[in-house]
Amino acid sequence: WFCHFDDDNYVNVPRLVSLLNEYSPTMEWYLGKPSVASPLEIYLEYKKRKISEARVKFWFATGGAGFCISRALALKMLPIAGGGKFMGIGDRIRFPDDVTMGFVIEHLLRVPLTVVDQFHSHLEPMAYIGVDTFENQVSFSYGKNKNEWNVININGFDKKTDPTRYHSLHCHLFPQYCKR
Repeated sequence: WFCHFDDDNYVNVPRLVSLLNEYSPTMEWYLGKPSVASPLEIYLEYKKRKISEARVKFWFATGGAGFCISRALALKMLPIAGGGKFMGIGDRIRFPDDVTMGFVIEHLLRVPLTVVDQFHSHLEPMAYIGVDTFENQVSFSYGKNKNEWNVININGFDKKTDPTRYHSLHCHLFPQYCKR
């Protein structure tokens, strides 16, 4: 398995391992969660062909929530995206890495995104995730918009000490590692 999470994600590693054990790494899997309500639609220009534009629709797992690809899928991607080709594709379609990953996997390789609702990005309201479900979630995120934080709602450390709420979350999930 190859999993990507942003540096501002909290990853519940035991839950991630449990989730990955539900899928075979010898099959082609693209696990994650989209941040948009419908597939992304982009237009590609083909200069070498007589087609001036081609409309392409595909889902992508937002990097802000994290995503995982199986070994089988990673090996299938090598001829298309290996050896620096991935960056070239991203430059060609003019989108960031998570969108480029979805383009390669869903559009070029025709492997669908398997949506895992337990991946969470800062683009969704974190306060809606119930504290009673935290142990079942794979990833958490946070964000700050002007003076308002988008964080999980959890008791624990004060918000000045723990503005992201990750320390409080960690102590909730793994109380044996936290002194109170």
